[in-house]
Amino acid sequence: MRRRLALAATAVLLALATPLALLAWQRHLPDDTPPSTAPGSLARGAYLAAVGNCAGCHTARGGERLAGGRSLPTPFGTAFSTNLTPHASGLGGWTSDDFWRALHLGQSRDGRLLLPAHPVTNTTKITRDDANALHAWLQAQPAVDAPRRPHELRGLYGSQLAIAAWRALYFRPGVYEADSRQSPAWNRGAYLSQGLAHCSACHAGRDVLGGDRGADDFRGGLLSGLGWQAPSLLDPAEAGVQPWPQEAVQRLLRDGQAHGHIAQGPMAEVVLGSTAALDDADLAAMATYLRALPMQAVERGPAATPDPRRRAQGARLYETHCASCHGDVGEGRRDASGALAYPALAGSRLVTQASPANLLRLIERGGFAPATPGHPRPYGMPPFAGQLDAAELAALASHLRQSYGHAAGEVDDVEVLRLRAAAVAR
Repeated sequence: MRRRLALAATAVLLALATPLALLAWQRHLPDDTPPSTAPGSLARGAYLAAVGNCAGCHTARGGERLAGGRSLPTPFGTAFSTNLTPHASGLGGWTSDDFWRALHLGQSRDGRLLLPAHPVTNTTKITRDDANALHAWLQAQPAVDAPRRPHELRGLYGSQLAIAAWRALYFRPGVYEADSRQSPAWNRGAYLSQGLAHCSACHAGRDVLGGDRGADDFRGGLLSGLGWQAPSLLDPAEAGVQPWPQEAVQRLLRDGQAHGHIAQGPMAEVVLGSTAALDDADLAAMATYLRALPMQAVERGPAATPDPRRRAQGARLYETHCASCHGDVGEGRRDASGALAYPALAGSRLVTQASPANLLRLIERGGFAPATPGHPRPYGMPPFAGQLDAAELAALASHLRQSYGHAAGEVDDVEVLRLRAAAVAR
């Protein structure tokens, strides 16, 4: 039903918004492009590409680096990333002006509007100098013959008219402008978080058409097709770091582990492919910005009806499968060196988040922290998908969310099945 409503809403929006969208499109044709400036150094471009994690989306599993082809699940079907190498099937022949238009306006060299799967609301914030440095570095990479794979989107969602309508509603081009009321470090952190590192590409709260409130929307939301919930960066009970010490935030971004917390799931990939590359000044800047975000609690819906039998079953499952690593009362365990090996579940934000999605995903599929110089040999968690059925997963999650002083609400079988369905790439 929700999909049909979304398709109907898109058709209506196309009828109403297409004239305005096409006018906006015409206003941003190449004639309005600012003049090119000298490219930055290759070293600078390499650093920016690492911080932006370009390879994360533009490298298919088992494929050539930056050659595209990675599937990007969306609520409207599957998009596939493009080739960023300097081959004719990728960025071969692209000038710095062409590349600037792609980042700043979300427009390909041939005039096509890029899908919103390309985080144009973030990349438009990138400065021209940084765009030039990125372009120079990409042009220096090995060329790979990898033609663009057609997107697999339903109905009109992949059409230029639909993209134009979406842009009329949600996209306003504009390079990041510093806030004179804030410090240079805060502004640098805002530029990185809103632009190059594109934090809101995951952490935004999106509506039925996939739109958000802009590059500084960090309300959190379910990552379509992945089954993970990007927790809110505004709520300290979710993923907000406002009360954390500055140094702890920097360690989490750099090492993937700090303050008793470990980056898991997609965030582990972000640390490994992006934030671990930040230099000390940019680490401090991003931490400064994230700690200064306004605090806003996530609304929590009604929990499943308490079931004593479910809780008792969950306690037995915990003793059998979890206690040997995470402790009898969820206190966690450290290795012989004193370093955190298995995180405490008592007081864990991942356990008590408003949505149980990440907890269930981690139990089912297992998890591994990123291997970084500051944490080179992280311990992993095995998957239990083949051992626990939906009822058992619900029981174990309910036990964790209601034990050790937690009051996060129970999980029932229906919620497990719903979140499993959301994890199927479409």
